[in-house]
Amino acid sequence: MNDKDSEITATVLRERTRLGGFIRRRVADAGEAEDILQDVFHEFVQAYRLPEPIEQVSAWLFRVARNRIIDRFRKKKEEPLADPGDAEDFDAAESVWRLDLALPATSDGPEAAYARSVLLDTLQQALDELPEKQREVFVAHELDGISFKEMAAESGASLNTLLARKRYAVLHLRKRLQAIYDELEM
Repeated sequence: MNDKDSEITATVLRERTRLGGFIRRRVADAGEAEDILQDVFHEFVQAYRLPEPIEQVSAWLFRVARNRIIDRFRKKKEEPLADPGDAEDFDAAESVWRLDLALPATSDGPEAAYARSVLLDTLQQALDELPEKQREVFVAHELDGISFKEMAAESGASLNTLLARKRYAVLHLRKRLQAIYDELEM
């Protein structure tokens, strides 16, 4: 096994549980969730072997997973499954879907695919600009679906502190993305 294969295997083993949980929280059918997970890892293997390295593997995997989930729901014209009984998870799922609804669909032609690519790149840059603790709270809540209560228990930070960190992150991201939206609409 060469070095790249070893790195791919280590990444799959490290990310499989968390990524699988992320997908299963958003897809009702367990078989379909597993198919999406396999698609994401298949795309990862293909992309990893390209000459240009993937900068932030975990973020890249979650972005691809989110896109695959959205593509499947668009094909079936179904709404994403969320349990209204758990308001915090529902809010997190809704935020991810609202983000995607703001992005052009890849199936809408080359201009839309380009706009989506620019927006996702800008989002990644804006996330990288955030202070570490703000970025961690935003990613944990919005992308990983971790509740504020769980984060507070793990980190020892108060609920209000975590909420404030996320608020500042959202304000920064909104400002950065608005500029790119305005540019793309011209």
